[in-house]
Amino acid sequence: MSNMDVYQALRRPPETALKAIRGGRLSGMTDINPQWRYEALTEQFGPCGVGWRYEIVRLWTEATGGETIMAFAQVYLYVKVGDEWSAPIPGVGGNQLVAVEKSGPHPNDEAYKMCITDALGTAAKMLGLAADIYAGLWDGSKYAEPDAPVCELRKTDIALIKKAREAATLTQADVVAILKESPFFCENPPHDLLRIHVGKLVMAIEEMGKAKA
Repeated sequence: MSNMDVYQALRRPPETALKAIRGGRLSGMTDINPQWRYEALTEQFGPCGVGWRYEIVRLWTEATGGETIMAFAQVYLYVKVGDEWSAPIPGVGGNQLVAVEKSGPHPNDEAYKMCITDALGTAAKMLGLAADIYAGLWDGSKYAEPDAPVCELRKTDIALIKKAREAATLTQADVVAILKESPFFCENPPHDLLRIHVGKLVMAIEEMGKAKA
């Protein structure tokens, strides 16, 4: 198993697990069905309690200065790979325990359940669960096209890639083909290539050059 196998398997939720948020501060964002998260973890690691599990570390409340009271939960998520359990993967979630509405303060008797669900989702993000949603690449119907590069490459990075390409006697089209065939690089090659992947790209260029030699 490579380092990216789990991430790639979990990164894109199906359209049926997504719902557009309309209204409020989160309007325009995408809500992910919590049950899909559990299904995805079960598919990848096995049933809850056997292949993955979680521990509620802490539950607490915090006052906001008004009548609103916030509830929070901290959990540890564990996944089993082979015969070994992972180190704890932490996640924190929150929700309103007491919300102020037009009629006055309103208690939420499901606040802690919602906090725990939120915390599990936060922890699972570290494994790549629904990564394309959080990265703004997928909204349930199409992949987004970034308006700007994710980050700019330094001149030294560009020079390094160019030097490797020329040494391998490859064309620019060959480099773009490498990017498109390798999903861990980027969705819009080569414009949003992450700098952390420059070394991997250079290695891929060298390998293609050897194969063509």
